[in-house]
Amino acid sequence: MILGSGPIVIGQACEFDYSGTQACKALRSEGFEVILVNSNPASIMTDPETANRTYVEPLTAQVVEQIIERERPDALLPTMGGQTALNISVELAESGILEKYNIELIGADLHAIKKAEDRNLFKIAMENIGVDVCPSGIASNLQEAEIVGNEISSFPKIIRPAFTLGGSGGGIAYNQDEFLELCKTGLDASPVSQILIEKSLLGWKEFELEVMRDLSDNVVIICSIENVDPMGVHTGDSITVAPAQTLTDREYQRLRDYSISIIREIGVATGGSNIQFAINPNNGEIIVIEMNPRVSRSSALASKATGFPIAKIAALLAVGYRLDEIINDITGKTPASFEPSIDYVVTKIPRFAFEKFSGSSSILTTSMKSVGEAMAIGRCFEESFQKAIRSLETGLSGWGCDRVDQNVSSIELERLLRTPSPERIMHVRLAMKNGRSDNEIFSFSKIDPWFLSKLRNIVEAEDQLLNYKNITQLEPNFFFKLKQLGFSDRQIAFALNTDELTIRSRRNYLKILPVYKTVDTCASEFSSNTPYHYSTYERPAYRIDNDGNILKNINLNEIKNDNKNKILILGGGPNRIGQGIEFDYCCCHASYQAQEDDFTTIMINSNPETVSTDYDTSDILYFEPLTLEDVLNVIEFEEPYGIVVQFGGQTPLKLSLPIVNWLVKSENSKLRTKVLGTSPISIDLAEDREQFDKVLRRLDIRQPKNGLARTFDESLNVANKVGYPLVVRPSYVLGGRAMEIVYKQDELERYIKEAVNVEPDHPILIDQYLENAIEVDVDALCDVSKNVVIGGLMEHIEPAGIHSGDSACCLPSITLSAESIKTIKHWTKSLAIELDVVGLINLQFAVKRDDEGNEIVYIIEANPRASRTVPFVSKATGVPLAKIATQLLLGKTLKHIGLNQEPIPPLQAIKEAVMPFKRFPGSDSLLGPEMRSTGEVMGSAKTFGMAYAKSELAAGEGLPTSGFVFLSTHDRDKPALIPVAKKLIELGFSVLATSGTSNYLERFDLNVERVLKVHEGRPNIEDMIRSGKVQLVINTPIGRQAIYDDKYLRKAALDYSVPTLTTLKGASAAVKGIEALQNQILSVSALQDIHS
Repeated sequence: MILGSGPIVIGQACEFDYSGTQACKALRSEGFEVILVNSNPASIMTDPETANRTYVEPLTAQVVEQIIERERPDALLPTMGGQTALNISVELAESGILEKYNIELIGADLHAIKKAEDRNLFKIAMENIGVDVCPSGIASNLQEAEIVGNEISSFPKIIRPAFTLGGSGGGIAYNQDEFLELCKTGLDASPVSQILIEKSLLGWKEFELEVMRDLSDNVVIICSIENVDPMGVHTGDSITVAPAQTLTDREYQRLRDYSISIIREIGVATGGSNIQFAINPNNGEIIVIEMNPRVSRSSALASKATGFPIAKIAALLAVGYRLDEIINDITGKTPASFEPSIDYVVTKIPRFAFEKFSGSSSILTTSMKSVGEAMAIGRCFEESFQKAIRSLETGLSGWGCDRVDQNVSSIELERLLRTPSPERIMHVRLAMKNGRSDNEIFSFSKIDPWFLSKLRNIVEAEDQLLNYKNITQLEPNFFFKLKQLGFSDRQIAFALNTDELTIRSRRNYLKILPVYKTVDTCASEFSSNTPYHYSTYERPAYRIDNDGNILKNINLNEIKNDNKNKILILGGGPNRIGQGIEFDYCCCHASYQAQEDDFTTIMINSNPETVSTDYDTSDILYFEPLTLEDVLNVIEFEEPYGIVVQFGGQTPLKLSLPIVNWLVKSENSKLRTKVLGTSPISIDLAEDREQFDKVLRRLDIRQPKNGLARTFDESLNVANKVGYPLVVRPSYVLGGRAMEIVYKQDELERYIKEAVNVEPDHPILIDQYLENAIEVDVDALCDVSKNVVIGGLMEHIEPAGIHSGDSACCLPSITLSAESIKTIKHWTKSLAIELDVVGLINLQFAVKRDDEGNEIVYIIEANPRASRTVPFVSKATGVPLAKIATQLLLGKTLKHIGLNQEPIPPLQAIKEAVMPFKRFPGSDSLLGPEMRSTGEVMGSAKTFGMAYAKSELAAGEGLPTSGFVFLSTHDRDKPALIPVAKKLIELGFSVLATSGTSNYLERFDLNVERVLKVHEGRPNIEDMIRSGKVQLVINTPIGRQAIYDDKYLRKAALDYSVPTLTTLKGASAAVKGIEALQNQILSVSALQDIHS
């Protein structure tokens, strides 16, 4: 049995889908029957083909025990599913369940897990083998924390909870108030109520080593990783480099020796571990920070950096193989006991989403906050670093030289250099541009001088570039040097005041072309069987005889182009809110299907966490930025038959039209490459509000009143015509970025002045807000013959106005009338045909009742591409939509495939969003039109109530079945609150409410206990939440002031893990879930049985 990691959350992302998928494939290839438990429908590992038995069920010890009782596994592998799997495995072992069913823990036993994860046991173990740890103490309550804190006299102090992921609940305290607050948070976050309080090592250098051990006590070091940011920043939030660059040979050997001693002392008998160290830059003192006795986020990075499949090897070691018995897939001849060696530099840069969480601080600490990461490979640090910057897809073309610098005062610049933040690396550049020396920058930032010297090479090259007036003056040798340092064509174009394609044309004319090297685990010592590539720039090389005669040119490309039918798939780049693992899932399925249809598949992506960047997902992998320049380079080299852009989210869609425009140019017309499926022109048309409006009018499809505004005055005029309330947002955004609901003119004026910059080139969209409407998502397929089949029609639980990515949804629909469903399906087919869709299309509708109770259907938007709901629909129906869409792109018809009608799911399925609010303490948990969820889970059952209850349990919230419920709603919601409150009382709950809500409920003879708001005195509702007397909160404020007034309430509920519902539809669904939990038995089913 393998336990997955559950939904994507900060600190535990799709790297565990990658590791779990590897483990399942490896064990099945050895003849083992694999039982998988994971709650994330968007993962490749939960495809029914990955394991023998696949349970998409909540990851709790109680649910896993049910599955154990049914399947009777012989062993449990706890090391592939992150902290979630590890903690559940410990609970199963300590509760006697594993012993009861005679199940062996493999990979890491209970003793090893506890020794590594328990802060006190780990400290004792390190002292036993003479490895220094940071001065620290253990606390299990606040009183003990104060005693330990007094022993560590000076601030700052670091708080690290035990058995948590991504530094959750921990942080850095700079004073006593922060110390007590963090200790309390850390104790609450730790499942064993234990925290480590340690002396600060701020400013020390941080390193990680990936280590593997087998049953015969063979130990190998897979990779060393160095953090560019010094200690004090969580390694998941730091820029990291592999291999480590600033270690002396003596220091590296000491870290290597320590790592081997540590994995042996902790007792991880088989598999991989990640060990973190700190080194004092002044005297070389080494301290061990912590150890993860499992596959980790860094393991995925190390696997992609070296080509060594850590999770696969760890799984094989767990079932008894020795390292020397496992052959390296990439070389085909060296054993896994052969430590990887690399002849390039890898840089990983995290991606953040602070703009989604207003009120939260962007200062980086020991608690992880990044939502994704990009990785790049280059021959030198400068090249690797600049490629990683542009891989982030945050609008940067490299490290500067792509926009006018915004200067700051000298004092402010010093503060920015001292303060760890996502932007600090850009402030380093600004300091260099302002004449600050490396020593000065180091004194403020503590970034190692070696990195600063390499970064200065980039700044000096930029300064030299700015001396040139135009492209013809740019010397070829210097042009080549710029490319070696990682400068993109866009950066050079900005400096020379021209466009990117002009630079490209000049570069091609001068034969300054990238060459492609292979990641082979052995620095080219052996030949490689696996085409895993990256680009770089190298001077032509020649073979010369003893007399100095040139015998022949050496081909610098380590790959050979062939004439096979190739399909190029553009991936989704780094994870971000709005574009996550769901799109990687679709890209992987596209590759699998194209391979089945005898095409050679090529994947381009920059995300080290994903299955798509595994070397055996596609026939050829390019680990490259998803920019126009880098993609065109691959197109020119590989000359693929077709390019697939509809599966990777917005990233490839933005590239599709520029690629087509480039392909039709006369000098490129010899290429037979084309974009497969829906035309980029149709994709662009659907995103262009004015053009899409014309299509809807032509088809007589109703939409909410709307308008486009390019000036402040125009915005007010459009708003008055449409009528309040309104949904306002910038055009061409992802994940509802900067979207807001406004109820009156002063709120609209504030939005325009504060939230967006309205200009002719950057208009805002103004739509009528359909209050209390039901939102509907539809995924559909269309072929070249204009046949359309609905893949899934999902009804949202939350009302229209809540971003679709943050709303729960059910499949099939439960409340829509047959007439509304008929209209939605008809409009879906009409739009798919009108937009010439070939492949997938996603449409969103709203259904609102008029004054007579009739359902009126409106279309909200159409996206002629794969959506984030495709994996969920595929798991719910058993029909692999992305694979079928790929066949349609390649010319097949739905009739030929055998899909002629809409698939009907055998069970009620719920997709629920998972929110990261606890990572952003200053943010508000109120749902709205801007997406903020990081992941999703799925619940399936025969009834809606049980499916919803399972989805909430899987999301980590869980629904209470007894206790006190607090109700506080806006006046508009009060009529809809009556049946909810009535049902809760029937189910045995006691209802609490503030004066306004309680007065209203009492008019309907409902027994309600009145409680005080904070400003009304003590004890108040916040006191009751903080003292554990409230089990559920239902709070639905409307309007900016009401939202602000109730924020304290939602924050208290968040701090104390009280489930909070901020919509009445969500509350109604929760009541059904609670009723199901009280009256039904929670049962489990394998996907293979559901769809048999």
